[in-house]
Amino acid sequence: MIAQPKASHFVNGCWMEDTAGAPIDVLYPATGAVIARVHEATAAVIDAALASAKAAQTDWAARKPVERGRILRRAADLIRERGDALARLETLDTGKPLQETLVADWPSGADALEYFGGLVASVTGESIPLGGDFAYTLREALGVCVGIGAWNYPSQIACWKSAPALAMGNAMVFKPSEVTPLGALELAQIFMDAGLPAGLFNVVQGRGSVGAGLVKDPRVAKVSLTGSVPTGRKVYAAAAEGVRNVTMELGGKSPLIIFDDADLDSAVGAAMMANFYSAGQVCSNGTRVFVQKAILPAFLRALAVRAEKIILGDPLDMATQMGPLVTAAQVDKVMGYVDGAVAQGARLVTGGKRDGMFVQPTVFADVTDDMILAREEVFGPVMAVLAFSDEDEVVSRANDTDFGLAAGVFTADLTRAHRVIGALQAGTCWINTYNLTPVEMPFGGAKLSGVGRENGKAALDYYSQIKSVYVGMGPVDAPY
Repeated sequence: MIAQPKASHFVNGCWMEDTAGAPIDVLYPATGAVIARVHEATAAVIDAALASAKAAQTDWAARKPVERGRILRRAADLIRERGDALARLETLDTGKPLQETLVADWPSGADALEYFGGLVASVTGESIPLGGDFAYTLREALGVCVGIGAWNYPSQIACWKSAPALAMGNAMVFKPSEVTPLGALELAQIFMDAGLPAGLFNVVQGRGSVGAGLVKDPRVAKVSLTGSVPTGRKVYAAAAEGVRNVTMELGGKSPLIIFDDADLDSAVGAAMMANFYSAGQVCSNGTRVFVQKAILPAFLRALAVRAEKIILGDPLDMATQMGPLVTAAQVDKVMGYVDGAVAQGARLVTGGKRDGMFVQPTVFADVTDDMILAREEVFGPVMAVLAFSDEDEVVSRANDTDFGLAAGVFTADLTRAHRVIGALQAGTCWINTYNLTPVEMPFGGAKLSGVGRENGKAALDYYSQIKSVYVGMGPVDAPY
């Protein structure tokens, strides 16, 4: 089972190798087998990537937006044509089941390329009448953008960042997570096959030091990161030294609030999707599930029955519903939270065990707000269920966190649904569903969960800048 790319990096339209960089073994999470080896980008590789991006960007920005969009739409078509092979590669890279990667990862990336490819031609400035004189505005590209990806949705993230960046006339140097380095290389080749000029999308591999080298380079105008809060703080500080634009999509500890008039089956299903999809390795997961006391026993019973039917196994088997966690370190971290919850008095409803790289879908009840399980991001298939009595109480408790990425509400009372969503401190919210992230809808967080937005029309604002132009129509009236 080998997934070795042609080279470690993709720079200026070509595969590039430099074995002087430290080796990075790519492991298939289900078995621990080494499926590829890439090398960390050296200073020479980083310089080549940034130089090619800067050289190519000006001509690209000068093209008609519809021409840029046409290439992105071709890339979306190629992703869909190669969907089966790309899904298999994503499964090998991440350990996520084919059942997921066939529908959620690369397909979402294709949607982003198609959406922004079609949207960009509609981006215009405005005319401002000033009583004879007038002004107008232009939307211009920023220049060279750096994208830094995460390991949970590596190919989707590469598309989500590159689509608006390229659509607006920027170039991008993308560093995937060292844990999941393969998909971004495929995306680079797809862009070339779609007709993207060389140098506009470069991929360099590496750990944090490579990311730091990119972020601090004076040729970089914008940094977009998906990652943890600690990583975000470091990248944000480094970008601030050069007063660079940033988009930060960071962690979360999001509330999912279920009132006693909610449809129970739907609420249980949403809670499972909000905790167990991708083995719980989703930043927007609703990992604090607040359930109104009247329905709590019925909710837990139904949840346990359904959770225990989830099929764990070979991610390449289409019957498998949940795969392994991405690394052994992540398994140890998640099991540490499980053990800690038990020690602090939470009641284990189901799950709680590991089998190699696999962790059972796990549910804890009797969780209180001060428990570590209710405060910190687990990033594994572990759900914390908390009881509540009334609306004011649950809103206050839901907001009592440093995070603010996402939130959800289940209720048959739509007036209450909108009222509660309006009171929750979160950037991305759902009513009577959870974790649906269509490209048409902006995605991002509040508080420590980040700044800026991905997707939707809003994303284009974060990959462009406004130029204002004042036009004088008469003689200059000077007092000198």
